[in-house]
Amino acid sequence: MSVAPDFERPLVDLERRIEELRRRAQDGDDELTRELSDLTAKAAKLQDRIYRSLTSWQTVQLARHPRRPYTLDYIDTLVEDFVELHGDRRFGEDAAIVAGFGRLGGRTVLVCGHQKGRNTAENVRRNFGMPRPEGYRKAQRLMRLAERFDRPVVTFIDTAGAYPGIGAEERGQSEAIATSLLEMAALRVPVVACVTGEGGSGGALALAVADRVLILQYAVYSVISPEGCATILFRDAGRAEEAAESLKITAPHLLSLGVVDEVVPEPPGGAHRHPQVAARVLGDTIGRALDELGRLSPEERVRRRAERFRRMAVFRDGEPDRKADKDAARRRQQIHDAALEALARGEPAKAGRDG
Repeated sequence: MSVAPDFERPLVDLERRIEELRRRAQDGDDELTRELSDLTAKAAKLQDRIYRSLTSWQTVQLARHPRRPYTLDYIDTLVEDFVELHGDRRFGEDAAIVAGFGRLGGRTVLVCGHQKGRNTAENVRRNFGMPRPEGYRKAQRLMRLAERFDRPVVTFIDTAGAYPGIGAEERGQSEAIATSLLEMAALRVPVVACVTGEGGSGGALALAVADRVLILQYAVYSVISPEGCATILFRDAGRAEEAAESLKITAPHLLSLGVVDEVVPEPPGGAHRHPQVAARVLGDTIGRALDELGRLSPEERVRRRAERFRRMAVFRDGEPDRKADKDAARRRQQIHDAALEALARGEPAKAGRDG
């Protein structure tokens, strides 16, 4: 059964036809070789057309693609000598969060991220990438250890949200998330967060209080899922596509709003088609960010990190300044458009702000 989103299926069908022809063309049939060349060119044009005009809802579908690389995939490609550590020393182990130390780009770092499964059994074990309190407390424990030994922290974010089950609530889910926010805000070591798929609500934010927040081109980051938003606002989960457009949860929108610092381009057709290429590009971006952050003092990093989150929302007393609102909206649109142009060229898109 196909796992491709509806909008991607014409391309998938064409690629299957190409693969069939490629197997048959090995016999040296010139006609098949010409047909294969024509179909390959057609597929490249179709792919470019599809991915240049994605809607917000289609981007959500890509962010959730079951073949998209997860934290362990990035670790396998980018991190040498990785040693996974387990348990929160309070209740137990949570396989929805993977954490441990390894060498990324020649430096020892703590890597911590959400982990989904590739099949039903694995998803049950990983709780579909939705952490319980012990998962966040494990991350906190290891972040304190990283700070003790002066090692940077790198997080990979891909979750629909924190697990809302009764047991998780009884064990203090909200407290665990709040403590993660507090402790990450005060870490004296460099912290880089990477939104690689779904960045869902507090479950994502609990690993995203960072000096530098990166997001992959077709990832999303939101306070609520489009389905949840549609249910609350419209009393109809079927209006999720409309909600996705209103939420401004795609990478260029998030960059223009100052929620993320850089959009990392994905290979043509998305990270699920070329996972190792996507990982290497992301790894290079992480390395550059850690180099820049390493030149700052711990005090300066903590100060800038706090300022980064404070400037995400500005409130004014008294009458609204409509000219300032229009100027700000125009500036956000300019950043959004520039991000789209950069990504179309295969280049990173940056907010261009200090810190």
